[in-house]
Amino acid sequence: MKYLLIILSFLAISELSAQIGSPEGRWTTTDEETGKAKSVVEIYAKGGAYYGKVVEILTGNTTAVCSDCEGHKKNQPILGMVIVEDLKADGDAAGEWTGGTILDPQKGATYRLSVWYEDKHPDVLYVRGKHWTGLYRTQEWIRE
Repeated sequence: MKYLLIILSFLAISELSAQIGSPEGRWTTTDEETGKAKSVVEIYAKGGAYYGKVVEILTGNTTAVCSDCEGHKKNQPILGMVIVEDLKADGDAAGEWTGGTILDPQKGATYRLSVWYEDKHPDVLYVRGKHWTGLYRTQEWIRE
């Protein structure tokens, strides 16, 4: 029984380490005005980069489309839409990913993206979208 507990503890720690070492997973976004959960974005790896898709809309119109988007995303449903693209590990900083883009489907605007986590808050992903003017906004996404 003692060995079983040791093995289970090791597996739990390994799983947590794998989650912390990657932005992969399901993340709950929050409406900055109301403070309520807004959506769930699932981040996944594909071809050496990370992508994020809206997998749940928790408040508002669940059938909303991206009317202000351009190109192939124009008038497409937000639910199921890939809003995070081409995010890659920052070679200089562990626990940080940069170089990608994030789409704000409410505005149809795309921003440069960087995300990171802090050791003291492993279930919080800090998501920063940066406008070409240098202005930026940082959100906290919570791991499900």
